[in-house]
Amino acid sequence: MISQSSAVLRIALVGMSGSGKTFWAKRLAASGHPSISCDDRIEERLSTHLAADGHSGISGVAAWMGWPDSATYSQREADYLAAEIAGLDELLTELERNPRRELILDTTGSVIYTGNNVLMRLRRQMTVVYLAASTQEQELLIERYINDPKPVLWRGAFQPTNGETPHDAVARCYPKLITARRQSYEALAHCTLAVADLHALSECSEDPSGSAEAFLEMIRAQLEKKSGRASGL
Repeated sequence: MISQSSAVLRIALVGMSGSGKTFWAKRLAASGHPSISCDDRIEERLSTHLAADGHSGISGVAAWMGWPDSATYSQREADYLAAEIAGLDELLTELERNPRRELILDTTGSVIYTGNNVLMRLRRQMTVVYLAASTQEQELLIERYINDPKPVLWRGAFQPTNGETPHDAVARCYPKLITARRQSYEALAHCTLAVADLHALSECSEDPSGSAEAFLEMIRAQLEKKSGRASGL
């Protein structure tokens, strides 16, 4: 994972929804690195609930959860988090039993709510990389969420005022959610990459393998900068 020339490649990408985790997980997968999406595992665990309401896919999970002011949201938020914790626990157990297994993990934005035990195991088993959005990019994330909602665990951060529409409340409260999460992402991660610095790499569609290796090199450079020695990532 880190600081060993013989270490296997294990990277967990963390950050807000829309920050590029899925894009880079897929880009690395296309370059031959095994990849798993936590969204897929959560959807699988919630499949019975989703099917009962006629939903499927990640957008279906968001529709099933509903807006944070809906009567069923609180229970469904809890069900979603339980599925996420169970899925991560299962995956980490697999990694602990097979220390030579390589993996790129596309986590959810809510991974920071899965509890200290799970998060410490994640840090021990993988190199955690935080994709951090700038203030300007955060505005785009808010717009994307409003126009194309993805599952979001608000954890009490949604606090509408009297007479405020749900959409207006989301637009006002989402930046506060991002701010509240940022410190947790930074504390969890072994290194941080600025989303803005990845834009040029993401546009290299004609050479996905090259951009994937450049992405990994950026991680290596950050790890070396923090540790003061060469990284074996």
